[in-house]
Order: sequence, then structure tokens, then C-alpha cells
Amino acid sequence: MQQFHGVGVTPGRVVGPVRQMPAPVREPHANVAMPAGVTVESETERIKAASKAVQTELRARAAAATGDAKSVLEATALMASDPMLVKGAVKLLHPEADGGPRTAERAVWESGAAVAEKLRGLGGYMAERAADVLDVRGRIVAELRGLPAPGVPTSDVPFVLTAEDLAPADTATLDPSKVLALVTSGGGPQSHTAILARALGLPAVVAAEGVDEIPDGTEVFVDGAAGRILTDPAQAERDAAAAWAAQATALASFAGDNRLADGHPVPLLANVATGADAAKAAAAGAEGVGLLRTEFAFLDRDTEPAHDEQVAAYGAVFEHFAGKKVVIRTLDAGADKPLPFLTDTQEPNPALGVRGYRTDAASPGVLARQLAAIAQAAKEHEADVWVMAPMVSTPDEAAAFTDMAHSAGLKTAGVMVEVPSAALTASHILANTDFASLGTNDLTQYTMAADRMLGPLATLNDPWQPAVLHLVKATCDGATTARAATGAPKSVGVCGEAAADPGLAVVLAGLGVTTLSMTPRALPAVAHVLATVTMAQAQDLARQALAAPSAEAARQAVRAALPILDELGL
Repeated sequence: MQQFHGVGVTPGRVVGPVRQMPAPVREPHANVAMPAGVTVESETERIKAASKAVQTELRARAAAATGDAKSVLEATALMASDPMLVKGAVKLLHPEADGGPRTAERAVWESGAAVAEKLRGLGGYMAERAADVLDVRGRIVAELRGLPAPGVPTSDVPFVLTAEDLAPADTATLDPSKVLALVTSGGGPQSHTAILARALGLPAVVAAEGVDEIPDGTEVFVDGAAGRILTDPAQAERDAAAAWAAQATALASFAGDNRLADGHPVPLLANVATGADAAKAAAAGAEGVGLLRTEFAFLDRDTEPAHDEQVAAYGAVFEHFAGKKVVIRTLDAGADKPLPFLTDTQEPNPALGVRGYRTDAASPGVLARQLAAIAQAAKEHEADVWVMAPMVSTPDEAAAFTDMAHSAGLKTAGVMVEVPSAALTASHILANTDFASLGTNDLTQYTMAADRMLGPLATLNDPWQPAVLHLVKATCDGATTARAATGAPKSVGVCGEAAADPGLAVVLAGLGVTTLSMTPRALPAVAHVLATVTMAQAQDLARQALAAPSAEAARQAVRAALPILDELGL
């Protein structure tokens, strides 16, 4: 029996056989001369054709996907036509290239390595894009060889998929009817793999060192909440898995009116990106939308979408929530979401660069046009539309955005609190705007100075960190102060991944957060746990978490007081 520990990102207890992700595409041999009759021109055309074929295939998969999967696949498709990758490969075909000419396969391989290394050197979000480049590189080389693209293994029986890490394009198309759980030795709790696993509802553990060496066919027990993997499970683990399966059925629905045990309302909203997402969220009982990501309308574009295109895209979401709140985030471009017409991909540190609201200074007009489109869509539907700007750091920025939104005809304007400075000056920021929404993914990353994509930093990049919880409380306290000073309501929501953790949801409510937004799959479990505590109990648990010396101590203190979490395997 072997035991492995990682970071749990999606709850669930399952038993099943391991299937290891197949080895990546084999590296082409170096110093292989071009075959007779093959020219630089013909190899250039082969590279361009292979790149286009990979891009077409990924876009086709994106067209069939929704939400996070759609956005990730579209972004990966863009990598397949990245000028740096293709042009770099073509240069290596020429006789004057350093080291002599390469075959098309070798040229793509080396060019991909160079681009990935450059991205790693940039750090932050751009370092995560290196994995996408290497994934695309392997797909292009496979296309050049006439081989199937690398991908998830097939199996006649459901299995636990293990790997060092998964390319976003693979994670986005996992079949939950075949994959029982997802376990990786690398990656972080906010990596694309983790985020998509949550969206799919797959029990998942990341940063579990050594799991990629478990032999194929080995039966394992996976506890996605505890982050534990056990080989050769005993009867106790099998019973736990069976109990989870029964409980998961009982937690399959949400009534759509979330309240604590004493009747205190804490509305549960959904994070969505498209109209198809919104339809699923409405069907799941979501009380509104706490985060509408607008990047989906921009990602697969070299130019800014026209006004009417944007109006239609936003309206496709609004129509599913007539009379209910829909919080729409303005374009969060930059960092891991570079857009050709808006962002500078040469920034030395994109995570701390011109992203989110800051792009308005570098590219004036894009934000104003987006707000006009949102306002037009809001007029055409009956949703209660709120709008917020990402990456706001100062009260002046909050005031400027609020003025822009109100001038566009949008009555409720707010900001994302993702930067510690915004949390610490929340009373001044909220004096200048209508509401705040905490983006706990970035807030944790910036508070702990830990890249949220890196597995080795997973324990730092944990929203249970007391320092992060103190900033959440500072934001809620700032809202109280601003409300007293202005006489106007000032709500504070959470739309980061932290809201989907049932135990942490209790703490967030106790800290003063008024709404929680999450992937629709998390709604039933969060509602079930919140219904077992009163506001006084939630506030007591919040105080315990704030007083804890570490994230693990905070988590354990709360779990000890909420035995229902273990009972339900959450």
C-alpha cells in the first residue's frame, strides 16, 4: 500500500484503476538532413499546413464546448498559429540557420522549446502559457508525422486519470462518464487543470508528487477533498467511496433560495462565460450570475468585436436571468489572456502589468465601447445588470470606472478586489462605487507572492491562508464603513474559486460576504452545508480561521466544527 498527498481541488471519493496519461510526442532526432527532393519552401508549407490543421481541430473542439472549456480551447488554438512559433520554425529550415538546416519536425520542436523558455522567463501567468505552447508543439509534430494527436487514453471501464500534468486542451474535453477522478503530480490549485476539473465536477487532486509513476491498472482510492490517494484500498475506503456515490445523488440539486439555519439569506450565484453556460446555471437553480466573464467574446479574435456582436453575446446570458442579478466583468485582458489588438505580450512581468482595467489607459476606447454594448444589451432584457472592473487598485480608479459606467447608462457599478491595496482601502474604494466582488484566485496569489499556477507553491496559494482571510474581512469592514458614510448599500461578493469550497463558504459568510458565486456544479453542496449553521456560528468559525497561524490550521479548526463535511466527503 502506498499513500500520496497533494492539494484537493474538487471533493469526491472514488475507487478505480489508474490509467496513466500516454507519453508525450517523441522528440524528433537532431542533425537529420532533409530528404532528397525536399526544399525549404515545401517544408515551410508543411509547417504552415500542420499549424492550420491543429488550429482548426482545436477550434472545432472549442465550438462544441462551453464555459471555461471553450475559453481555454480557444486560447490554445491561438497558440497553434502563434507567429513566434511558426516563424521561428521556418527560420530553422534554412541552410544559414545556426547548426544547419532542420527537418520540419525538428524545426517546430526547437522553435516551440525556445518560445516556451521565453514565456517561462517572463514568469507569472505567461509562464503557465509555456505548457500550452509545448502542447501545441506536440500536436503540430504529430500532424507532420501523420500520427494521432496526443490525448487522454481510452478505456472500456471508468478509470482514474493520472499524469504529471494535463494540457488545457485535454482537460477541457475529459469525459466524466469515463474519468472517475483526475490526479496530477504537478500543477497548482488555480491551474487550468484544476479550474476545469471543478467545472466538470470531477474529484481532483493536484501537486501529488509521485502519482505519475503509479503503474497502469493499479487500483487506487482518491479523496478529492483531503487531497489523498491510496493504492490497494481497504474495505473502509471502498465503503467511503460507496457512501460518497449515494450522497452525491442526494446533493444533486439546489432549490434556488439559499439561507443559513437561522434564515439569513446568502444568495448563491454562478460563474458563467456564455449563453449556454447561463442556461445550465439557471437550470441548476443559481440565484443569478456573480461573474460573467466577457473574454469569451474576444479570445478568438484579432480585432475588437463589433458593437452588435457584443450586444448579442451579453444578451444571450441576460435572457436566462430576467429579474435577477447578473454581474458582468469588463474585459480582463492581459497576463494569461493576451489579445492581439489590446495587450503587449513583451511585458517583462504580465501578472503585474497592463491588465484588466489598466488596459483602458494603454488602449483608450475599448472599455467605453464595451460599456455601451453592455448598456444596450441591458436595455433589451429584464436582468438586473451590474458591471465591475477587474484589477482596480486605488479609489481614484474605482471612481473613474464608476463614472464611466454610470455615464454609459449602467446604474450599478463596482470593482473586483484582487489586489491587496484594494482590500486595505476598501472603505475609500466603496465610497466611490456601488459594490465589490472578491476575486480570491488573484487576491491569494498577490497576497502570498506565489504564482497560482505552480505546483511547488500550492500550499502558499491557498485561499484558507489567514492573511487572505484578513483581507476579505478588511474588504467587508470597509463596506460597512462606506455604507455608514454614504447611506447607500455596499454589498461584497466572492466570485473566486474559494466560494465553491463548502467549509470556506461558511467562513466567508461569517466574515461578512453577502453573496457567493461559483461553478454551478458546486451549488448543491455549498447550500447544503450553509443550511446547517446560523450566522452567529459562521461568525465564530470566521474568528477561529482568522486567529489560526496557517492555512492548514484554519481549515482543520473549521472542519472540526463542521462534521457534516466529513460525513458528505466534502
